[in-house]
Amino acid sequence: MSFHSLGLSTPLLKAIDKQGYTTPSPIQQKAIPLILEGKDVLASAQTGTGKTAGFTLPMLQILSQEQHLSRRPIRALVLTPTRELAAQVHQSVILYGEFLDIKSAVIFGGVNQTPQERVIRKGVDVLIATPGRLLDLQNQGLLSLAKIEILVLDEADRMLDMGFLRDIKKILALIPSRRQNLLFSATFSKEIKNLANDFLHHPVLIEATPENTTVDAIKQKVYRVAKTKKTGLIIKLIAEGDWKQVLVFTRTKHGANRLCKYMVKAGISAAAIHGNKTQGARTKALTGFKNNSIRILVATDIAARGLDIPLLPHVVNYELPNVPEDYVHRIGRTGRAGASGEALSLVSTDETGYLKDIEKLIGITIPVEIVEGFEPDPNESTKPEKQGQGRPNRTTRPNRSQAPKNDSNKLIRRNTRNKNKRNSGGKPKQ
Repeated sequence: MSFHSLGLSTPLLKAIDKQGYTTPSPIQQKAIPLILEGKDVLASAQTGTGKTAGFTLPMLQILSQEQHLSRRPIRALVLTPTRELAAQVHQSVILYGEFLDIKSAVIFGGVNQTPQERVIRKGVDVLIATPGRLLDLQNQGLLSLAKIEILVLDEADRMLDMGFLRDIKKILALIPSRRQNLLFSATFSKEIKNLANDFLHHPVLIEATPENTTVDAIKQKVYRVAKTKKTGLIIKLIAEGDWKQVLVFTRTKHGANRLCKYMVKAGISAAAIHGNKTQGARTKALTGFKNNSIRILVATDIAARGLDIPLLPHVVNYELPNVPEDYVHRIGRTGRAGASGEALSLVSTDETGYLKDIEKLIGITIPVEIVEGFEPDPNESTKPEKQGQGRPNRTTRPNRSQAPKNDSNKLIRRNTRNKNKRNSGGKPKQ
């Protein structure tokens, strides 16, 4: 099957040809004709299988068939969970809409909103946005969603994971009830199905691949290693393998920064990308990684869905996620568009349970290797750390009534009384 058989217009086919694509992916073959018919679609496909083009191409064709008003209202809204994914979708809209009279814009938080205001004020047909910034600008009266004809929720499961359900419901209340709805997700959880029931109208269900499977082109391997030796092992693997482009996932922002520091000390160029980084720093790190001036990009799961890096050869799980679906999204950054890739996981004793959950989800046993000098520590605790914890839990602070009499609290109370007396002119006890 070719793109020419899907009913796409000549300008879109010209843009597709310019990008060098000839054969649509399974999700594109199934989704594009249905969307062109005006149907609501609930689609599931693995990361890296062409979901973005699956909704972008038919959306652009539908919008281009209608005559433009003198002032362009926002007619299509694409919601994404992260800034990186929003920018990626916007880039696809620009590329595929090159030969169409369609205006688009992208808005997200973490940057000055003034340039975004200017673009919207000029009029746009397609707006790609993260929920928070969209509601901010709408509440300020800087944009209107009253003319929306097509709504797309991209990576909807990730949006729910990140706590955007309330924002999504607010946005749904602001747009016309008569519209075409497209929900794209890597997984079909119970929450996703509930959300779909809330706003999709008689949707057509599309599953291009079995839920939560991993791409066959990805070679997966586990390295069993002592927790304290993970940094040394990953540096050894990168150096001896002469890897030029590696995406590494950590569980915490602090862990990403710390690993970057060790990489740089070892003479390996590295940068971190996570939620605490400014948008400028994130963009700079991603650009450097794509143009190979930075060899290692260390990321938290906020980047698991929003990075589009062509022909990425290596993904390393420095720490396993405690949500097994996130493993699928992480390693889906490699093995894209038919290319081969390698996904390695450094697994310490406390992550054994996470590994079992992942293998159960994907239905395979991942091959295990142990590197001499980096063997697992038999004395390590098997109790896992919770997601997002970079250090052990602190003990609960005791109540004053339960605190020992001869502790520092006594000195603190005495110093406070002395300070109060000095402030009131009294003479403190010596």
